[in-house]
Amino acid sequence: HATDSKVGEVLLYYCYCEVKDPEKLCAWQQALCQHLHLTGKVRVASEGINGTVGGSKVATSLYIEVMLSQPLFKDILCQEDFKSSAGGAHCFPDLRVGVFKEIVPMGIDPKIVSYKETGGHLSPQEFHREVEQYLSQASQGESDTILLDCRNFYESKIGHFQGCLAPDIRKFSYFPSYVDENLELFKDKRVLMYCTGGIRCERGSAYLRSKAVCREVYQLKGGIHKYLEEFPDGFYRGKLFVFDDRYAICSNEDIISACRYCGTLWDQYKLCSSQHCRQLVLTCPSCRNKGLTACCPVCQEKELKVISRASGQTIKEECECTRRRPRVPIEHASQRMLDAGK
Repeated sequence: HATDSKVGEVLLYYCYCEVKDPEKLCAWQQALCQHLHLTGKVRVASEGINGTVGGSKVATSLYIEVMLSQPLFKDILCQEDFKSSAGGAHCFPDLRVGVFKEIVPMGIDPKIVSYKETGGHLSPQEFHREVEQYLSQASQGESDTILLDCRNFYESKIGHFQGCLAPDIRKFSYFPSYVDENLELFKDKRVLMYCTGGIRCERGSAYLRSKAVCREVYQLKGGIHKYLEEFPDGFYRGKLFVFDDRYAICSNEDIISACRYCGTLWDQYKLCSSQHCRQLVLTCPSCRNKGLTACCPVCQEKELKVISRASGQTIKEECECTRRRPRVPIEHASQRMLDAGK
């Protein structure tokens, strides 16, 4: 389908609602996607649905139409809730629809911390004004606000809001521990949170609020996706990481990250070339040509050993990158605010 790659799109959406029969919804969703030849990932749970699917423009608009008329979502989901970007079915290897405990894997039982306790939602315009105010106060060293990126380190590395605090975590399920270990940081603060499409903030902000230390907690409605539609050249710099074969979508020309090996500006991820490793690596074309294609020297060496051994036994997915990174970083008073000064 390479020919229609430009005319297709990828949708990202979620809907929190009560689902009495997740298995049934799952089967319906699977059939719908297959019928429309959509690929992607859809998570169904008793707390709702979360999906990202790719296909032709005709298929994706039909999908939205059907989703909006489904009685379960009818009064909750609206056209605005679907974020779209150029792509298609080729952006995902296949279609995966499944039933899970949570529609976004934070690792906390939804009965304990519910999306219903979420922070206040700010439109892209409101969020933009808040960030503007925060940056001007921060430059005078008098801000009581934290601009919090609740994505993973490899996402914020290639694109983030100026002056944000971006936790060095590898999975969203480490976010609750991050909050627990850094409660002092959030004490009496106004927190402005954001993520890709808004869903991680729904649970993340609820978790933060449950700790009762912040003065206020707000989140960006529709996530970076919706913000970039309105402010392609606003306070978010760099690319937007996406969880499909594109890895990133771009709204401005900024490159804010560097090649792992030579330090030249580079922000296009590739999978580590070592078979056992699932990490992403930023390695520029000239370093790739020199054979530097793994995420770190340990992986590079393992790869050579594996090639020479070739007995088919796999090595556990672990390397220097993972070992060196504390699972949950402790922020120090000096707070690692990313390029706040810019």
